[in-house]
Amino acid sequence: MGSSSKEETATDADTSSGDTPPSNSNLFSEGERVLAYHGPRIYEAKVQKAELRKKEWKYFVHYLGWNKNWDEWVGADRLMKHTEENVIKQQALDKKQGVDKSSKSGRSAQTKPKSSADAKADKEDLKNTVAKGKKRKSDSGVEKDNSSMEKLVKIQIPSTLKKQLVDDWEFVTQQDKLVKLPRSPNVDDILTKYLEYRSKKDGTMTDSIGEILKGIRCYFDKALPVMLLYKKERQQYQDVVLDDVSPSTIYGAEHLLRLFVKFPELLAYVNIEEETLTRLQQKLMDFLKYQLSPH
Repeated sequence: MGSSSKEETATDADTSSGDTPPSNSNLFSEGERVLAYHGPRIYEAKVQKAELRKKEWKYFVHYLGWNKNWDEWVGADRLMKHTEENVIKQQALDKKQGVDKSSKSGRSAQTKPKSSADAKADKEDLKNTVAKGKKRKSDSGVEKDNSSMEKLVKIQIPSTLKKQLVDDWEFVTQQDKLVKLPRSPNVDDILTKYLEYRSKKDGTMTDSIGEILKGIRCYFDKALPVMLLYKKERQQYQDVVLDDVSPSTIYGAEHLLRLFVKFPELLAYVNIEEETLTRLQQKLMDFLKYQLSPH
């Protein structure tokens, strides 16, 4: 996954307290979005915790768009402020790494990465590894079967929607601005409207699309309280969603978009044929594109 998709998990549940430890020497605050060096690249990350250890600030960071297994404690020398200037620096480094990538194609066949930095860089070549059904050992030495665990549905969130995700994250976690509920249109309305659009476009009621939309609604209702809310939104959920009420009738596009970020993670545990997975991926992408079109 390239660094451009790091914004995607601006949807990770907000675990920061939002408090900045009292010290002038602390450069980064909890909850702050930063740029972090990891191996040969710079990634977008979020500071989850900051602690003063042996007169030196250490930061527990989560790399946006990456599994929480990558979360780690780092020193200030690994972090940079999320400024326009530093983003340009990140993009330049990305470009340079992209040029070098062809010469590193052999790395994807390694059975054990030399370090977590190597493993992270190797993740970009994962497609080749997965296609061959190879197994790779993680740093702990435990073998993971990439053909099941890493056969993720890759959903490219369009950049306009990525920006909305980040704005949504900032409104809720930084500015305490919660979405007014119930939303109109709600998730049910959005899915119904898309089904109507597909039916008109394809000339028939497409059963498979209907089934997928039912699945999206079901996943949304189950996933919302568990993984789609920030800490600051939980009280609102308790107040608004009663026992017999489906979240899909209360919440709208902002929270549905967060589900799309989580889909690769969720579908990794479902036993789906690869061909079906590819078709599903195409249909989910089509749905996202539809959300961007004027209608």
